[in-house]
Amino acid sequence: MSKRNGFPTIPLRNVPVTADSNHAPRPLVMVVDDESSVADTLAAILSRSGYSAVTAYDADTALEAALLAPPELLITDVVLPGMNGIDLAIRMKRIFPDCKIILFSGQASTAETVDAAHREGHRFTLLSKPLHPADLLMRIADALKHRAAEPAPSL
Repeated sequence: MSKRNGFPTIPLRNVPVTADSNHAPRPLVMVVDDESSVADTLAAILSRSGYSAVTAYDADTALEAALLAPPELLITDVVLPGMNGIDLAIRMKRIFPDCKIILFSGQASTAETVDAAHREGHRFTLLSKPLHPADLLMRIADALKHRAAEPAPSL
């Protein structure tokens, strides 16, 4: 583990690879962060862990991509240029009601913004940066656990 930019980092080679033995469709997870290195690294971790991952670096691009390939889970930074991550999450839930949402932020002040969204009836999980990959993968598995209980679509 090393420290860059004040955050502990874990080499990608140390993230366990999950084998997909039943060839089930991989859940699509969209990662949105204006820091491309964060979004790309999270997407790589997700891909190695059995998920399909796409990235976007702003909310507008994320919405456009979601219209082409709706994600089962949106992981977004709260602080984004233009539309913030909370507004993105609200729009995604309106368009794709079954999409699960995880927000993350490195700024303590975003908790107030998330609380305001909660008062308006929106329920989102907020995680603090930096995120350890194991913790993030556990949260993702919890968010998508309903998927394992659903029957496979018939052909």
